[in-house]
Amino acid sequence: MAITTKKPSHEDFHNEDSEYLAKRTLKSGSAGWLLLAGLGVSYVISGDYAGWNNGLAEGGFGGLLIAGVVIAGMYLAMVLGMAEMSSALPAAGGGYTFARRALGPWGGFATGTAILIEYAIAPAAIATFIGGYVESLNLFGITDGWWVYLAVYAIFIGIHLTGAGEALKAMFVITAIALVGLVVFAVSAWGLFDASNLTDIAADPGAAGSSSFLPFGWFGIWAAVPFAIWFFLAVEGVPLAAEEAREPEKNVPKGIIISMLLLIVTGAAVLFLATGALGAEALSTSGNPLVQALGDGGAAKAVNYIGLAGLVASFFSIMYAYSRQTFALSRAGYLPTRLSVTNSRKAPTLALIVPGVIGFILSLTGEGAMLLNMAVLGAAVSYVLMMVSHIVLRKREPGMARPYRTPGGIVTTSFALVIAIAAVIATFLVDPTAAMWTVVAFGAFMAYFGFYSRHHLVANSPDEEFAILAKAEEELE
Repeated sequence: MAITTKKPSHEDFHNEDSEYLAKRTLKSGSAGWLLLAGLGVSYVISGDYAGWNNGLAEGGFGGLLIAGVVIAGMYLAMVLGMAEMSSALPAAGGGYTFARRALGPWGGFATGTAILIEYAIAPAAIATFIGGYVESLNLFGITDGWWVYLAVYAIFIGIHLTGAGEALKAMFVITAIALVGLVVFAVSAWGLFDASNLTDIAADPGAAGSSSFLPFGWFGIWAAVPFAIWFFLAVEGVPLAAEEAREPEKNVPKGIIISMLLLIVTGAAVLFLATGALGAEALSTSGNPLVQALGDGGAAKAVNYIGLAGLVASFFSIMYAYSRQTFALSRAGYLPTRLSVTNSRKAPTLALIVPGVIGFILSLTGEGAMLLNMAVLGAAVSYVLMMVSHIVLRKREPGMARPYRTPGGIVTTSFALVIAIAAVIATFLVDPTAAMWTVVAFGAFMAYFGFYSRHHLVANSPDEEFAILAKAEEELE
């Protein structure tokens, strides 16, 4: 029988029996640091193949370069902060777990909701890109994208249902193929590089600070920020694999840091080489920038086909991320608890299927760019809350066991916090419609929590136990 206790924060917690948790258990020990690093790269690698180049139309090469450097610094600082929190609080909730400990149930659910919006919508955007790729390559004679959307959702949900170990290994192979494609591109583009192509967009005389380097002036840097985020979007999802990792307190920090460093290299390579090979003006409107930069020939065809693997890798891996975030929030009672029940292979069945169905429906809109901007806003909001969580935990719980500690401490994460706030503002400037739809979705989730789920939280779920035990220790002290 459940035991209910009333907390001063007006949330209701109860303990579930062992059978409840037994039905909601993931398979531990499925991944070491190499698979986790592969997961981090897999989340993001589609962003190297397409999407980032639209930032050239907003800020020119100079604007996107400066935005990219700043955003890379933000992500590196954020990843170092998350590495510390994941070593101290290794649970499937990732950012939600960290924020729940630092900011309470409301802050935890707000963070988890922002992450879930990012991960549920990003695959829908990527599905539209995959559809466009398949159609352009004339694969299987398919000319109508929605068949592709349905196929990729059905196939990859099916693979994920076989278990985390199998899914992560398949993901690693696809990601390795996509990385080979980037190497082929870099070698081929090197011979086509012309520095004058970087700045071939004419300067706008009406823009403050405009020049050949910054054709749209200082504001262009700001407008390019959401597209710079596409170089790294979702790498923060590595801690979601904590409960399925071997020695998560060591391997999760190692995996996320290595993946981030590799992504900085790949992002810089495609920005300079693709723009230098084709020219900023032509590349700014390309739907397939790496291939177009190489022109005709065998290398372009190879990169074109391999680019599909890059999109599939990110689609596949972000599906893993949304399922684990849904699983964690459901297991703790923030979302309907049926969503966290796992199958015989220890994969969360409905946590994979339900967001997948929602994503498929969103993909039918065909609005890949708008969906992408919605995902970026969800991500940016979660970054703000996670960095606040790191700062709060450092200040409030200095004695917490931290197998890995962030270099620079709260100075590092404070830098990430400031840039993340600027990124939130930038998303409203670039696409107000996408931003408002994201706000509506976020508000609906928070209303559900306020009126219902905060009165049905599961105290003995792993994520809640972390926070409740800490609160009890604080009160005893």
